[in-house]
Amino acid sequence: MELPQVPPPKKSPLIDSPTSPQLIMGEQIIHFSHPQHPLSQVDLPNCFTCASCKEYGAGKRYTCSQCDFQLHDFCALAPSALKSHPLHFQHKLLFFSKPVKGGLLKSRCDICAKPIRGSAFICTACNFQMHPCCAMLSTELDVPAHPHTLKILPVVQYSSNGNLDFQCGECKRRRSGRVYRCTVCDYHLHAVCAKSMINGLQANGFKGVEKPGMLGTAARVASKVVIEFIGGLIEGLGEGVGQVLIQSVTTTAGKHHITP
Repeated sequence: MELPQVPPPKKSPLIDSPTSPQLIMGEQIIHFSHPQHPLSQVDLPNCFTCASCKEYGAGKRYTCSQCDFQLHDFCALAPSALKSHPLHFQHKLLFFSKPVKGGLLKSRCDICAKPIRGSAFICTACNFQMHPCCAMLSTELDVPAHPHTLKILPVVQYSSNGNLDFQCGECKRRRSGRVYRCTVCDYHLHAVCAKSMINGLQANGFKGVEKPGMLGTAARVASKVVIEFIGGLIEGLGEGVGQVLIQSVTTTAGKHHITP
């Protein structure tokens, strides 16, 4: 007798409370990857490179006021494991702080197809892996740029035709990785383009395909500015007043971050 197949969950298991080894202190946390200094939660429009997943981001992040260390909010609060994730509900995904070495080929995310250079969620049963940002995606997605709900295409469907019979509605290009599709009007969206709506890049004016040289330089320069800004507040005005101003910076009027 065959057991009935359990349908995959539609909602992504977004993080309600952190389970990684860290201590929450109001607007600050002590993170296991940077235990020497507390990290403050801020919301700034500059581009930065996450010290955990090594990918770009903008907007919300946790940053150290004493050194050049910044984390995406979803990387800083990543749980140690994900169970029944809609994009890989067959097995449990474990959080690895560093990429797993395996042969000469670089590890690539099974969702966006970009290289994994830092932390990732990995299935030890079948080697499925994805970036922490991709773990924020689900099988269904609503975006401001399109009026209808998008659904992710099955792996077999999008890989059999090589992604060559459509054009992404966001980047207007053809590229590898998982794809979302509108069943009403045949609109398509790359998963990698959907990521820019989650990591703050699009909301803060960083659009288009990422160019490592340009964004890398921008992230390094912006990181120094942020560190000097926050450090100057705390050192010059005192920890109490500086903390109040840091919290005021985190509130950005008119900003709306998508969390599918």
